[in-house]
Amino acid sequence: MKYSMTMAAVVIAASGITVQAEELGWSSSAELGAITTTGNTEGTSITGRINSVQRLERFDNEYHLSAFFKEDKKRLEDGSSERERTAERIRASVKSAYKLETEHDNLFVLGSHTEDKFGAYRKYSTVAVGYGTRLLDRESQSLNVEIGPGYSYGKTAEGDTESGLLARAGAFYKWVISEHASFGQDLVVEYGEDNTRTSAETSLTARINGRMQMKAAFIVQSDTDVPVDKKRTDTQTSLTLVYSF
Repeated sequence: MKYSMTMAAVVIAASGITVQAEELGWSSSAELGAITTTGNTEGTSITGRINSVQRLERFDNEYHLSAFFKEDKKRLEDGSSERERTAERIRASVKSAYKLETEHDNLFVLGSHTEDKFGAYRKYSTVAVGYGTRLLDRESQSLNVEIGPGYSYGKTAEGDTESGLLARAGAFYKWVISEHASFGQDLVVEYGEDNTRTSAETSLTARINGRMQMKAAFIVQSDTDVPVDKKRTDTQTSLTLVYSF
């Protein structure tokens, strides 16, 4: 019974809600996934994301919020156990793009902030401006790119602060394989004098039925300048259920 209730809780937690609007207006989605392990290894990890896009006559505004938490059950020498937080990361970003006369061309301003309690950088903020366009525009495939200058501020795990100008470039590919499946690949590189941060996300979404989808994603984040006791690359693999209506 205990394991049945645990599995039921995981399935409920892994459900997401997607709300779609007309071409002009709001389009929002929410995802939530959870994994619970018991037995020799006990722990819980939760990942969530909220995305909102506001499409206006001359502007496209995007709002993103994501979070990842992980707790492990640690056994002590006296035989007792306690829960220990081993991952805690929250990221938020806002982007506003002004549409130019040529379709898919735009000028944008972007701001992002990441809080990572166990990462190489405890805090990392970026502000950037630039130009975006679409290089590939087919019925089932698209590739959007953007480039521009920016400024970053970071606080390392050792308490040191870094700030300076950077060059930011991004590429966002989407392939609608069929009406039941789609593939996405996003890549962002922020090149600065002190640190270069590379973020990539690979995702595959499959429709289970009219309203239910399953999404698998693999996220990689890499920094070139990290403290001695920290790794340069962090990865996250997630599997979530998405419910749409």
